[in-house]
Amino acid sequence: MSDSQDDPTPREPPSGEPAFNAPGVSLAVIALLAIAYGAQVYGLPEGTVSALALSGAALAEGRWWTLLTHIFLHGSLIHLLMNAGAALAFGPAVARHFGPGPRAGGAFLLYFLVCGVAGGLGYLATTSDPSILVIGASGAVSGLWGGAARLLGRWRGLWGVFEGPVRAQIIVVIVLNVLIGVAGLVFDGVNIAWQAHIAGFLAGLLLVGVFTRLARTGYREER
Repeated sequence: MSDSQDDPTPREPPSGEPAFNAPGVSLAVIALLAIAYGAQVYGLPEGTVSALALSGAALAEGRWWTLLTHIFLHGSLIHLLMNAGAALAFGPAVARHFGPGPRAGGAFLLYFLVCGVAGGLGYLATTSDPSILVIGASGAVSGLWGGAARLLGRWRGLWGVFEGPVRAQIIVVIVLNVLIGVAGLVFDGVNIAWQAHIAGFLAGLLLVGVFTRLARTGYREER
């Protein structure tokens, strides 16, 4: 059986849309990341970034909020710009799918955060050193990629998890990030948290239908 999901209200395929027409909520996420980075660089006292970063030690000490705060911290401007660019590439498709209005906007923001938390937990689950600090929105942005993967080539509803182009997207994400891990690649002088990318992507892939129902009244899953 397929787990494809369809919107009960058929819509006509979009036509004549501007080339750049990102929903406001997807741009708001990028703005939040930029504002947070500005505060990190110019406003936070020395040592605060380490206190807000995610690590196994932080969770062991009961600092659960680092699961969220680490998403809004970045190691450099280049790090921020790369994540912001990826969010701009994948976020608008998911935001349009969720629909307009405050409810859909709230669902999109929550989806972004949940994927970021999943990415952070995925990293911690695969590292044995509790002192390693994790920062960045890569897990959350990878979640947007996972959601967008189930929308590729569709103007209504979602592909099933293993339907259409989704399988190829899964293979690309997992193979690419495992190769990054095996090669021990670093970015801007720090190790890449490739495990967070995979975990965030899978969370976005699996949860986009759940958050669509949260975003839209009357959305049903057809099997």
